[in-house]
Amino acid sequence: MRLYKTYDLKGIKGFKLGWSLFGQPMMTVYCYVFDDLMMDTGQSHMEKEALEIAGAHNIKRIFLTHHHEDHSGNAAAIKQAFDVRVFGHPLTKEKMKARFHILPYQKYMWGKAMPLSMELVPQSIKTALGDMVPVHTPGHSKDHTSYFLKDAGVLFSGDLYLADKIKFFREDEDMGIQIASLKKILKLDFQTLLCCHYPKLEHGKKHIEKKLGFLEELYGNIIVLWKKGVSEKQIFKALNLKEDYMIKYFCFGNVSMINGVRSAVRHYETNKG
Repeated sequence: MRLYKTYDLKGIKGFKLGWSLFGQPMMTVYCYVFDDLMMDTGQSHMEKEALEIAGAHNIKRIFLTHHHEDHSGNAAAIKQAFDVRVFGHPLTKEKMKARFHILPYQKYMWGKAMPLSMELVPQSIKTALGDMVPVHTPGHSKDHTSYFLKDAGVLFSGDLYLADKIKFFREDEDMGIQIASLKKILKLDFQTLLCCHYPKLEHGKKHIEKKLGFLEELYGNIIVLWKKGVSEKQIFKALNLKEDYMIKYFCFGNVSMINGVRSAVRHYETNKG
């Protein structure tokens, strides 16, 4: 099944893309278009639709929030087809030089991202909606970057938000660093939160506050028990955390709730000195 829906989000067009062999897609992805810009490019399984979007809107510039295949999946194809410029964080540029390893579930859900040559994102980006500023917001990935439209009060948050309460963590996420990134973003003045999976057109800042509160409480509770000598598995049980084993095993353990416990412990042990 191919899912392709268009939304008008206060002068910015949002495109919801989803793919599956059968039934509803397990997770959809948004890319956004305004002026001559495209924010992220969706999954390569939806390359035909992404190319149609870029061509119909005369896209000249692409800005990637991070290298993950559901965000960068069509950047190379669009660049080749329309000679667009692709921008991102230095770590994104480095990562996209060559094909990076992904697990079978990632290949099934989204497809691979092809390598491409990128440019470093400038400190300020001129757009028809005013200057746009990149803000490095690591935690979900080391290269993760959000983009802030000050005059419009809009934040393109990539995967910084996702939900008020998080049920799953990737194996390589850093909860402590993500908490710091959420605090950084809360210093900005925005209400429209254009997440690449679950956008919020109103009260976007409050949604970021809710996620920050959730993560801070979870992190704090984990570390209190860890300091007492409680093991990671025992912490999971003591905090009554829930695991979706279908998701965990489908993702080969790369996405799970226990990863959140491990992430908090890893961050604490690395930074406690």
